[in-house]
Amino acid sequence: MEIAAVVFVVFLLAVAFITFFVLKRALKMAIRALIVGIIILVAIVGGASLWFFGSDSGVKNPAVIKKKK
Repeated sequence: MEIAAVVFVVFLLAVAFITFFVLKRALKMAIRALIVGIIILVAIVGGASLWFFGSDSGVKNPAVIKKKK
């Protein structure tokens, strides 16, 4: 799941970078920075949640073995 978190963050950072330059002529700097900041915030929160909550999904507890008396 760590790879998915990294890919998610990198993808949204690329989206933020592209958005910043696409909106270069259309919007003022403050609005552009706000939109890019929101995208980066979503990337950080989503990546962190994937990293922390998804990392234990593949781990299984060992089977309980009862000893004969």
